[in-house]
Amino acid sequence: MLYGDNAYFAIGQQSVLVPVPVFVRGSASIVGSKEGKGPMGELFDVVSEDDYIGCDSWEAAESCLQRQAVSMTLEKTSMTPKEIRYLFAGDLLSQSMASSFGLQDFNIPLFGVYGACSTCGESLTLGTMAVCGGFAGNVMCVISSHFASAEKEFRYPLSYGNQRPLSAAWTVTGSAAFILSSEKTDNDLALVTSFTTGKIVDYGLKDSFNMGCCMAPAAADTIFRNLKDFQRHPCDYDKIITGDLGKVGKTVLLDLLNEKGLDITEQYMDCGMEIYDPNTQDCHAGGSGCGCAAVVLSAYVLKQLASGNWHRVLFVPTGALLSKTSYNEGNTVPGIAHAIVLERINR
Repeated sequence: MLYGDNAYFAIGQQSVLVPVPVFVRGSASIVGSKEGKGPMGELFDVVSEDDYIGCDSWEAAESCLQRQAVSMTLEKTSMTPKEIRYLFAGDLLSQSMASSFGLQDFNIPLFGVYGACSTCGESLTLGTMAVCGGFAGNVMCVISSHFASAEKEFRYPLSYGNQRPLSAAWTVTGSAAFILSSEKTDNDLALVTSFTTGKIVDYGLKDSFNMGCCMAPAAADTIFRNLKDFQRHPCDYDKIITGDLGKVGKTVLLDLLNEKGLDITEQYMDCGMEIYDPNTQDCHAGGSGCGCAAVVLSAYVLKQLASGNWHRVLFVPTGALLSKTSYNEGNTVPGIAHAIVLERINR
C-alpha cells in the first residue's frame, strides 16, 4: 500500500483508498451466555453467564456491556481514556441510550452513530476518516446489541412469549470495542486500507421478521460497488464477510450477485451464521444485531489477520433501517451496508 503526502483517494462512486496508515491497535469482545455456548465461545474475551450483567434492566445491561468492552480494550492496549480523542458509539435502542448511559463516565468526546446492524461498519469508517484526516491520533469505536432489549424495542417484550418464524434471526447479546490509531505498534491487529460507504437500498419488503432478505440487496450493492471501484475480483479477498444476513439472506445475496456476474461463494462468510450452532442452538435463521458483526470481527476476524492466516478481507456489516414507528405505519424496511477493507500488517 502506497501513501502520498497530499493525496485524496476517492475511488469510483462510493469508495475511498485510505491515504495514510490507520492501524487497529486493539480490541475486546464481551458476550452473553448463548453466544458463549456457540462455536466461537472460547474466542471471546468475556462470556457473561448472567444476561442482566448484574443490572436491574436489559437496557442497563447493554450499557454495562459497552462499558466493559471499552475498559478491557484500554487495558489490553495499556492506554488511558485521555489518549482517546473521540468515541464513535452506537447501539439499537431509542436515541442510542445504551451508548450514552454506558460511556458517560469515560469523559471522552463522543459521536453517536446509528446504522442499525451496520453500525460497526459505519463507526469504523468514521473513525478511520478522523484518524487519516489528522483530526485524531487515536479513536475508539464501540458497538453493542442485546437480545432482550432489542426484542422489547422492535418487536415484543419477552414476557409476551410470541412465536418467532423460521426466517427470524436471534439478536446477539454482546459488545466490542476497537481502537484505531495513526501510530504503528508491535501489537497492532490489522490495517484499514479502504472503505466503501453504502447507499440505502429498498426492495419494498415489509417483513421485520425476515431482515436478512431486507438487507441482502444493500449488501449486494455495496460488495458489487467495492469490487468495481477497486477493479478487484472476489478472489482478491481471503474472505467477504457480511454482518447478519443469516440463512435466508445469504441465498438472496448470492443470487443477486450471480445476476451481476459475480460468484463469491468460495470467499463468503456471514457473522450471523457463524456465531451460533444451528444444530444445538435455537437461533432460527442465525444471529443479528449490530453486536453480531462487531464481536465476530473482534474475536475471530482480526485474529486471523494478525496471525497471517488471512491477508485481506472485505468486512460488510448490514443494517435494516426500521423503527417501531415506521413498522406500525406500514412502511418498508430499507437496508444499508458499509464495507471496510482490512489487511494484514507486514511486520
